[in-house]
Amino acid sequence: MRKRILILGGTRDARELAARLLADGHQVTSSLAGVTSAPVLPAGDVRVGGFGGARGLAAFLRAEDFEMVIDAAHPFAARISANALAACTETGTRLVRLERPAWQAQAGDRWIGAADAAAAAACLETGARAFVTIGRKDLAAFCQRRDVEIVARMIEAPGIAVPAGWRIVLARPPFSLDEEIALMGRQDVTVLVSKNAGGERPAKLDAARELGLPVVMIARPVKPEVPVFETITDAAIAAAGVG
Repeated sequence: MRKRILILGGTRDARELAARLLADGHQVTSSLAGVTSAPVLPAGDVRVGGFGGARGLAAFLRAEDFEMVIDAAHPFAARISANALAACTETGTRLVRLERPAWQAQAGDRWIGAADAAAAAACLETGARAFVTIGRKDLAAFCQRRDVEIVARMIEAPGIAVPAGWRIVLARPPFSLDEEIALMGRQDVTVLVSKNAGGERPAKLDAARELGLPVVMIARPVKPEVPVFETITDAAIAAAGVG
C-alpha cells in the first residue's frame, strides 16, 4: 500500500532511504534543516528549512496527512528528534528512527571519551595540534583554547570568527585512508577530534590508528525512546507495515 512518509534529515542514509521508499511505491517528502547552502538533495519531494518547533511540525503533519515520520537526522541533532516525538505524539503519527550503530574502538585505537564539544576542547593538552572534524556548529567551544593549534575541517566556512592561526579545511566526505594520512601528516596533527556519528567506520579513525594518534571521541546525545532501525532495509520494511 502506498504511504505518505516524511523523512527528517539530509544525511546520506536519509537520501538512500528516500530512494528506496520511492522505489517501493511510497510518496516521500524529505525535510532538510537548511544549514548547508548547497546540500546534496534526495529523490522525491524536498522541504528545506525549519518548522518552527514541535508545534509547527505537528501542523505540517496534519496539513499534509502523513502516515509515518522517519527520523533520519544526524545522531547529534537531538532537538529535531525531540520535536519529532512531540509532534507525532500530538498528531498520532507513527514515528521511527533510522540510526546507524555508534562506532566502537578497535584494537590499536587510542580513544578518549568526551560528553560534548566543551568537554572535548577541555581535554586537549597544551601545545596540541588538533584536527577537529565535528562540523562548524560546535567550533565555539574550541575558540577559548588559545594554547592549542586547531586544524578544523567542515563542508562550509564557519559562521563565527575563529582565532588567528586556525587552519580551515573545506571539503566534503568521503575521504580515503591515504588522503587522511597525508593530511594529518602534512598538518602535523597530534590528536583527532570527532563526533561518534556511527555507521561505516571513516578513514580518519584508521588513519589516526596507523599514525598512533589519540582520538577525542564525542559521545552521542541522548535521544527520545522510539523504535530504532539500524539499516535502510529494516526501515523500509517498517514503512511497509504502516496501516
